[in-house]
Amino acid sequence: MWRSRLAWLYLAVVALAWALGEWAAEASVPTLLLAYLPPVVWLLPALPVLCWTLLRRDGRRRGWATAVLASALAAWGAGLADGAFALAPANSADTLRVVTFNTARGTRISADKMAANLRAMNADVVLLQETRFMDTGYRAALLAGLPGYAVHSAGEVMTLSRLPVLSTQAFAAPGSNRQYLQTTLNWRGQRLRVVNVHLNTVLLSRALAGDWDSVGRTRDVREEQVRTLEQIAAAESGPLLLAGDLNTPPRGRLYRRLTRAYGPSAHDQAGRGPGWTFPSLYLRIDHAMARGLQPVRVQVLPDAGSDHLPLLVEYALTQTGE
Repeated sequence: MWRSRLAWLYLAVVALAWALGEWAAEASVPTLLLAYLPPVVWLLPALPVLCWTLLRRDGRRRGWATAVLASALAAWGAGLADGAFALAPANSADTLRVVTFNTARGTRISADKMAANLRAMNADVVLLQETRFMDTGYRAALLAGLPGYAVHSAGEVMTLSRLPVLSTQAFAAPGSNRQYLQTTLNWRGQRLRVVNVHLNTVLLSRALAGDWDSVGRTRDVREEQVRTLEQIAAAESGPLLLAGDLNTPPRGRLYRRLTRAYGPSAHDQAGRGPGWTFPSLYLRIDHAMARGLQPVRVQVLPDAGSDHLPLLVEYALTQTGE
């Protein structure tokens, strides 16, 4: 009987962790940690629990079914089932190719190789984060290898565009020295606003050290940063794209606020698989969200010289701008 109870306990723990991480999330520091913990952690007990329930001779079916249900819920929460029921991507030559990529300040690859990797992506718009490069000559060498792009920067974010740039505007990110960069582009005769973002990270390592106050402060800063992004989104109508390193998993209150302001995540609409953009911790924290645009293809690209992986999205226009 107690082996069956173990399966039920696993199911209850996974369900509770998912519910608190999804709906409470940033409301408190403990639920924040649940939301931002790598979700594959909840899969770790799956195999031992499944094997243990099989040892039962009586009531095996009930315990096994419960363990399978708990494991399936954990796999779903980890994003392993994302895109399983999505439609096949449409093929269209008339799409906008957007790449967002955290460059890790150019510490892992030469500027020439970085430029070659970005050229190979063949993106119309490239949004880079952490572009305060360690090497003072890195920026110039990188841009020399990317002809044909208009380049605009704000703080440590940089937007490169092959489309005509109508205007740019920088916004201060509360609680930090970071900035957001809004670039208004002309795409197919329509105005498209593109917002390049790098949100502050949640200092989970501080929680492990017992410094819960620091975690609470980073949570409050991120709340203010998202509030600023909501104001940017509300300022104008028309097609709008937010992309960058949001340091935010696809769950929780802040994530829902951003999707309400900017539109659905491209991966949620057209992605396949877990979409981990921060592979060392199996996390999807780099996102592209849009309104007035329909993603037709989403791909996490191979390693391009950073601790993050580039995210490529191809969009079709669905809304006429101003």
